[in-house]
Amino acid sequence: MAEGTLYTIGFSQKSARQFFGLLMDNGVKRLIDIRLNNNSQLAGFTKMPDLEYFLKEIADIEYIYLPEFAPTKTIMDDYKNKKINWREYEKQYLALLVERQPLAKLDAAIFNDSCLLCAEASAQYCHRRLAAEYITRMVTGLSIVHLGQA
Repeated sequence: MAEGTLYTIGFSQKSARQFFGLLMDNGVKRLIDIRLNNNSQLAGFTKMPDLEYFLKEIADIEYIYLPEFAPTKTIMDDYKNKKINWREYEKQYLALLVERQPLAKLDAAIFNDSCLLCAEASAQYCHRRLAAEYITRMVTGLSIVHLGQA
């Protein structure tokens, strides 16, 4: 059981000032990166290993990479290429989480005052929302707050 808030944030359409400001203003203690690719050139200030350094130096926030919460490349590509719609994406992603059982090897307390990171500006059509909902169904006492919605 955990108590507190599980935040989510996307880095798209945010400056570094906005991104780090949202994390600090909300008291985030750790950023949990759930992107499939955390070192893409498109990631800007959220490219590893720079992100881990910036989080620690700017905001004293811990960085954790948990790719077991990332969708597969196939699921991502099928959605981006319109081979599947959002409803099917959700279904496949949630089935993937059930298969992977990512919470089985984690201490639930890790999610308290943590923030799930992905790229999408809005959580509505992003796996970080689905991951947060999955986590809060399995870990009692957490509420979800999506930071900086566009």
